[in-house]
Amino acid sequence: MISPLINHLLIPFLVAIFLAINMGGSGTGPSFSAAYGANVLRRSLIPGLFGLMVFAGAIIGGRATASTLGKDLLPPELMTFSVVSVILFSIAISLLVSNLAGIPQSTSQGTVLSVVAAGLYFNRFNGDKLFYEIIPTWFILPIIAFIASLLVGKYIYHPLRKRGYTISSKVNQSPVLRLMILLVSLYVAFSIGSNNVANASGPIASMIINELNIHDNEKNFVLIMILSTLIVAPSFGIGSSVFGHKILEKTGKELVMFGKIEAVIIAFISGSLLLAASLIKGIPTSLVQLNVGCILGIGVAKLGFKNIFRKTEVNRFFAMWLISPLIAFSLCLILLYFADKMNWIF
Repeated sequence: MISPLINHLLIPFLVAIFLAINMGGSGTGPSFSAAYGANVLRRSLIPGLFGLMVFAGAIIGGRATASTLGKDLLPPELMTFSVVSVILFSIAISLLVSNLAGIPQSTSQGTVLSVVAAGLYFNRFNGDKLFYEIIPTWFILPIIAFIASLLVGKYIYHPLRKRGYTISSKVNQSPVLRLMILLVSLYVAFSIGSNNVANASGPIASMIINELNIHDNEKNFVLIMILSTLIVAPSFGIGSSVFGHKILEKTGKELVMFGKIEAVIIAFISGSLLLAASLIKGIPTSLVQLNVGCILGIGVAKLGFKNIFRKTEVNRFFAMWLISPLIAFSLCLILLYFADKMNWIF
């Protein structure tokens, strides 16, 4: 016989794995589209490398973001197995919709809105953390990504372009440039691990502390977060295998238009900003939107303001970025309402 406690823990872990599979599919494009589009890597190698670097990023740099999502927005005592299951399931469904549409999505924003939905339902959540730290970061970082890429494009890329280096077959086929593309792809996957794995491991860690009546201190939380990461993070590689090819085709073609040098700039800046958000403040944020900020910045330097919106597919992503987090928020509220009415909230 399986004990009720194991049953309680098993269900949210299964939901967390389902969520991680969807996150893996969504994160593959922003991290490896440059390498795939430039034919640096075969598609069959990408899921394994992606999963390995995500796991490393989660273990080394994921603690602060896990704490934000596990304890700072919603009181830890409310992170029961049923509430965590509803939160994670709501995020997973919203992300599944985006993956089926082949559009990379911000898992972090869906997670935050799901946790906020639970906080609103129970009339208990940390509004200061949300309104003074998280939401401003969501607006500021893409602007920084745009400005940084625009400056690099204007003062570094543009001079290289005028000298013909960006179209030189010798430069573009250089082993050094190909190695840089590979390394920056691995770096972005590491940054994803430092931020996105926490979407599942943070709530799971708080739930385990509650269910096992473990003393809630920083040391115990970090230890349990690492243990939950050992289960959740490998599923990113599975998601990359299942969903990643569709997103790679779309984002890879998008970045190919910019060329290999631009792809390195875009990936490095967006990955660095995501890693900084994870390590400095533990803010769950969107790599996809940072990526687009960089694409627009380097694109404006290359094509001008008007042409960049005509020549890229950025416009069609905006609607899904609004819809998917709202699906997570609304679904979480609805499921919590029905679970509460059925006395399943415990």
